[in-house]
Amino acid sequence: MSDSSKRKRPLVADKRTAGKGGKPPRKPVAKKAPAKRKPARRAPARPKGPIGWLAALVRWVFRLIWTIVWRVTAVAVLMVALAVGYFYTTLPPLEALLDGRARGSVTLKDRYGDVFAWRGDQFGGVVTADSVSPALKNAVIATEDKRFYRHFGVSPRGIASAVKINLSEGRGPLSGHGGSTITQQVAKLLCLGEPYDASSGQTEKEYEAECRRSSLSRKGKEALFSMAMEAKYSKDDILSIYLNRAYMGGGAFGAEAAAQRFFGKPAAALKPAEGAMLAGLLTAPTTLSPTNNLDRSQSRAATVIRLMEDQGYLSKAEADNAIANPAELSEAAEAEAGGYFADWVMSSGPEFFTRNTTEDVVIKTTLDQKIQRAAEEGLSWVFENKVREGSKAQAAVVIMSADGAVRGMVGGRKTKVAGAFNRATQAMRQTGSAFKPFIYAAALDLGYSPNDLIEDAPYCLNVPGSGQWCPKNYTNSFKGNVTLTTALKDSLNIPAVKVSESVGRDVVSQVAEQFGIKSDLAVGPALALGASESTLLEMTGAYAGILNGGSSVKPYGLIDLTLQGDTDPVMGTGGGIGERVIQEDAALQLVYMMEKVVSEGTGQRAQFGGRELAGKTGTTQANRDAWFIGFSADYVAGVWMGYDDNTPLTGVSGGGLPTEIWQQVMMRVHEGLPNTPLPMIVPEPPVVQAPPQPQQPAQPQRVPRQDNPLGVIDRVLRDIFGG
Repeated sequence: MSDSSKRKRPLVADKRTAGKGGKPPRKPVAKKAPAKRKPARRAPARPKGPIGWLAALVRWVFRLIWTIVWRVTAVAVLMVALAVGYFYTTLPPLEALLDGRARGSVTLKDRYGDVFAWRGDQFGGVVTADSVSPALKNAVIATEDKRFYRHFGVSPRGIASAVKINLSEGRGPLSGHGGSTITQQVAKLLCLGEPYDASSGQTEKEYEAECRRSSLSRKGKEALFSMAMEAKYSKDDILSIYLNRAYMGGGAFGAEAAAQRFFGKPAAALKPAEGAMLAGLLTAPTTLSPTNNLDRSQSRAATVIRLMEDQGYLSKAEADNAIANPAELSEAAEAEAGGYFADWVMSSGPEFFTRNTTEDVVIKTTLDQKIQRAAEEGLSWVFENKVREGSKAQAAVVIMSADGAVRGMVGGRKTKVAGAFNRATQAMRQTGSAFKPFIYAAALDLGYSPNDLIEDAPYCLNVPGSGQWCPKNYTNSFKGNVTLTTALKDSLNIPAVKVSESVGRDVVSQVAEQFGIKSDLAVGPALALGASESTLLEMTGAYAGILNGGSSVKPYGLIDLTLQGDTDPVMGTGGGIGERVIQEDAALQLVYMMEKVVSEGTGQRAQFGGRELAGKTGTTQANRDAWFIGFSADYVAGVWMGYDDNTPLTGVSGGGLPTEIWQQVMMRVHEGLPNTPLPMIVPEPPVVQAPPQPQQPAQPQRVPRQDNPLGVIDRVLRDIFGG
């Protein structure tokens, strides 16, 4: 048998000494050896002696400086916070800061309601950073403050860079480049919250100069004010204030006014080239204004476009396209704020609604822009083609309807002006033979006929206090017996004097004054030869009275004046047709006589297009002034030519260059108009017997007519000539 059947002893552990309760005792835990301590680092031994004392002193000084610095810094930060908090409390709501103009604006519209000029401080309406074209918004940021959305109102980096540039260019640290952020520029526009106070004795100009002052204390206050704005308003709010208050040239305050002023479109519709041009104006709005120098403005815009490309606002293709197609001015902007006509309208209205308005005003005028261009182009054509190069001679043109509504006005050779001397309304000049129609108007109204005869022969008068006075004809020749029509068409002086003396100088003066010549008229016999002075506007208005059948007119340019946003006008026109001066049949006979001036007499150069035209030439003593004033059935136009210093014209008479200017202007005015005949009466055949010639001045009385529309006149003719 094998041993496998034997019981094997179980493999168990030996019995250990039992603890209490029969439980085996706990296995003893071995104790950890205590961790070894690292020896403490001993402080380096301080040097003893003088070196130790010196080191201790240095440590004490540094601790003192640090204590002072952090405490001073804490105090400074607290003071800055208090100052910023104070400015914060003074800041008004955003809406109160969007229109900061001191004056109102005047918008001028032509007879058809189209805007042609702006005056005053123009504000086109509130815009926001979100409502303007992105092209304009990005152009402003790229040009004025590329870190605008990353700083807290003040840019230390920008200030340091500006100081460095100023010092390198030999200027003071605060002179020249300012390193101002857009926020700081807005603070300056707001004059740090200090409104203008007229009672302070400070002028508005001095106030503005103080707002722009760049002293160190002013710069510090500006920085505090800017930080307060950053705390009060959002970035886009601050940018909106800037886009509404910044002056952008041409009288335009804010982006909307500038966009309308220069491009005739809203700020929301600006293209990159246009937005860049407006952004470029912010540095020098007057110098860079496109109405002052379009080339310079376009060049500045190209620089802005390159900045926009560099900063990622435009792709290279977009930038190249914008530079290749620069912004162009609208037609209204090219008109240079309306020129002489706008100046005249502004001066003719009440000052508190025009030149010094605090309201936004809209004035509808009589201007016809097509006629205005015709006047400018006709005048320029003659000076370019007929006047010797270098001539300093000047000219003026006025065109109006028969009721006195002025349709165009040029006050000098430079037509694109504003605020210049207006020779059409301000220059008082002798009228010469252009005055003669009023002599014959008085005679016809008293019963003379265009075919009455008068002798053109040597003639002298004794003038009390002056002795004998003998008028002469321009040609120094005599024609014998001539009709009144011939005397006028050939501008004969002696017959004009004789007729004036026959009807009475006071009657002639009365007729001229009632037709609208308000200037002082000569009192002697030289009245008949145009020794009196008048303006071109007055003379043209007087001729309009002849065309309309003998009623006076008051030239006017203002139709109505309305406050912006209102529908009812504050005031209406102050001109138009007035009282009757001469009978209608007398006026129509005078038109016939004046038609002969153009068709057969001294004004033949005025003819064009086979139209019936009437007018009168005028040349003053020593050729100092030359005139032609005339009319078609549609319009009246007057032209004056001369030198501002009264230098005599060389080889120029009323029938020469002034008549050619008139012809060029009126030819353009009448393009497309039907050929309408003049309203005139052809007189009966001439009488055979000549009336006696005057020997002494006569003084018949002219009785006003008021019984019917045509008037009733007591024709009082004295038999002063005998026979």
